Amino acid sequence: MFQRILAVFACLVLGWMLAACGLLEDKADETKGWSAQKLYAEARAALDTRSYDKATGYYQKLEGRYPYGRFAQQAQMELAYAYYKDKDPAGAVTAAERFIKNHPNHPNVDYLYYLKGLANFNDDLGIIGFVSNQDMTERDPKAARDAFDAFKELAVKFPDSKYTPDAIARMNYLVNTLAAHEVHVARYYVTRGAYVAAANRAQYALKTYPQAPANEEGLLLLVKSYDALGMKDLRDDAERVLLKNFPNSKYLKGGGNRSTPWWQIWN
Repeated sequence: MFQRILAVFACLVLGWMLAACGLLEDKADETKGWSAQKLYAEARAALDTRSYDKATGYYQKLEGRYPYGRFAQQAQMELAYAYYKDKDPAGAVTAAERFIKNHPNHPNVDYLYYLKGLANFNDDLGIIGFVSNQDMTERDPKAARDAFDAFKELAVKFPDSKYTPDAIARMNYLVNTLAAHEVHVARYYVTRGAYVAAANRAQYALKTYPQAPANEEGLLLLVKSYDALGMKDLRDDAERVLLKNFPNSKYLKGGGNRSTPWWQIWN
């Protein structure tokens, strides 16, 4: 009998606690009862005053409560932008992809492709990169590749979009950044004596990004790697390509009539 009374009492206490939590949550949520128009207006006001965290909260509530209302599509677009401005690239990409999937024929969907690229195109290294002076080519290239793919998709699907010229300019920058990353890795392998790995990375850069300026050093690394491996024919082929494409290469200066091949004095 005592155990039954104790169980009933415990249930009453638990129910009271849950009710109290619900009352507290209702009281803390200032947006309770707000219309879609009110939520959108407050979200937009927060966005305009750069209160991005508050803006994303309002947009999320608007999406959750009024997913099919007349403010829903605009809220989804602006949510992606708010994430982007709040330095949350993952949130921006997710929101942009969701909008693209749900509204592929929206007249402003080109902007979401562009925003998706911008979210990954982050040339601001932040405080860690600033302190360490880290080169962008030394970082994980995944974000750069994702940005390139998003910009490319925009350029292919919407060649006349007002965002396409800037997307193409950023793609050109990213091509050399990605090539430079591969060359950076190849250079690392050369310093470690891993010449097969170095040659493979240099070849990948040359084949994947044939017009990138970084390939000047990539060819040099290829010559040096083949020479170290005793692959003279491949070394000579790589040297001919370097001389043809970069006749005034800074890496060739000082070679002159030295008895030692120019690539053996390079460090």
